[in-house]
Amino acid sequence: MGFSDEVGIDLGTANVLVYIKGKGIVLEEPSVVAINRDTNEIVAVGEEARQMLGRTPSNIVAVRPLRDGVISDYDVTERMLKYFIRRTCGSGRFFKPRIMVCVPSGVTEVEKRAVKEAAIQAGGKSVYLMEEPVAAAIGAGLDITQPNGIMIIDIGGGTTDVAVIALGGIVTSNSVKIAGDRFDEAIIKYMRKEHKLYIGERTAEEMKITIGTAYPREQIVVQECRGRDLVTGLPKSIEITSKQMMEALEEPLQAICETVHGVLERTPPELAADISNRGIVLTGGGALLHGIDKRIEERTGIPVIIAENPKSCVAIGTGKALNSMDILENTQLNRKRNFSY
Repeated sequence: MGFSDEVGIDLGTANVLVYIKGKGIVLEEPSVVAINRDTNEIVAVGEEARQMLGRTPSNIVAVRPLRDGVISDYDVTERMLKYFIRRTCGSGRFFKPRIMVCVPSGVTEVEKRAVKEAAIQAGGKSVYLMEEPVAAAIGAGLDITQPNGIMIIDIGGGTTDVAVIALGGIVTSNSVKIAGDRFDEAIIKYMRKEHKLYIGERTAEEMKITIGTAYPREQIVVQECRGRDLVTGLPKSIEITSKQMMEALEEPLQAICETVHGVLERTPPELAADISNRGIVLTGGGALLHGIDKRIEERTGIPVIIAENPKSCVAIGTGKALNSMDILENTQLNRKRNFSY
């Protein structure tokens, strides 16, 4: 693959997306790395490694190096980034791309430094950081430089970022560590408690995608769920309905609605009026959960619009921002101002 000098990376807890200037999104892979414990060598990265989750022999471990939107295993993250950058950009010895990486809006200075270092070690010439809600808004095709208020809810794998943006910067925001992963955990917990059935992460994720719901469906959907019976210790399968899934997901959904409500309460009245006219924009993989737009709409009384290709918004926005560094500088200034609150 040819060299490209500008790369945007959405370094997500669940997936990594790479955007290359002039080509668009060239890679979307799960943030999973399989490592051989004996030799410390990488066995697989991305989708291939995700297939191994919960299914590896004792000497191979499949790890997710990012948790709750931040790096939990620095070494593995660096190696994963290096692999993805080489795969998408080529690997010339003298070639180093400019990289823009997205981070959740609530990360600390230490966490930002870890992301920057990892990207530089992985082969970046210069590394810029950008807050996820700003990138998501740009990727969703919104003009963030206008004085009109825009509200973005970005529900990823590890974090949900809620932000009000105006004049190119974040006016008020909150980031909570409740998102796709927490939905999966809630499903696992519910199956243990209500059905005495132990299921793995991948099964929970499949259930969330196929029958998960945040708002009552017109027609109830049913799916067979397989796992291990906690009473007998033997494999068992039972039928689960979308109504039961709504019960399972109630707690994390409630927490996300509370976060949105909290940000709206802190929004200046002029911008709040803009938002109630224009609606709230929903991005991130979590936006694909059935009925989540209706659920937030019911709670806030404001129309909720799901962005086109919600999973790709952050990566597209990251890539677009590389083309307009003036907007980026503006958000950098705004970021400094935000820390004074």
